[in-house]
Amino acid sequence: MKEIIQDNKFVELTYQVIDRKSGHVLTAVEFPLGYVHGANTPLSTRVTEELAGKSVGDVIQVPIDCDRLYGPRDESLVFTDHIENVPEEYREIGTTIVMENEKGETRDFVVTRVDEKTLTVDGNNPLCGRAVVFLLEILTVRDATDEEIEAGGKIDADPEIEEILRDIQ
Repeated sequence: MKEIIQDNKFVELTYQVIDRKSGHVLTAVEFPLGYVHGANTPLSTRVTEELAGKSVGDVIQVPIDCDRLYGPRDESLVFTDHIENVPEEYREIGTTIVMENEKGETRDFVVTRVDEKTLTVDGNNPLCGRAVVFLLEILTVRDATDEEIEAGGKIDADPEIEEILRDIQ
């Protein structure tokens, strides 16, 4: 009998996020993502809800309107400054900069543009304004251990020090 995804089941899966308009893969997990269903929600609630009742080998597509998930794009979260005002370590596209407002709240900004004179950062979630599809493949479904339920994911045993020393010799 196949195990199905339900609360307190350990699940491993891989996924891609595909832009519905262009068909481009925006992101893909390199290694399987493991979690305990009902104890942890590593993906959006909408995606997790769609996984319930599925089993190993199932491949599902979950369309997501990212404006509903992350809110609409806010152009007031896009800033451009003179390059000389930005420390060297932040002058690369894709770099994340954590900024804090006067209330002590933090937000991640990503460097989206760099040229000889300016640098632009964007505080919007990169998926804002997009309609995407999560393409998920379920690799493992099994009963989670009590420790995994408490942690929300897989608990790996610590390697023995002798194994580590043997591997580096």
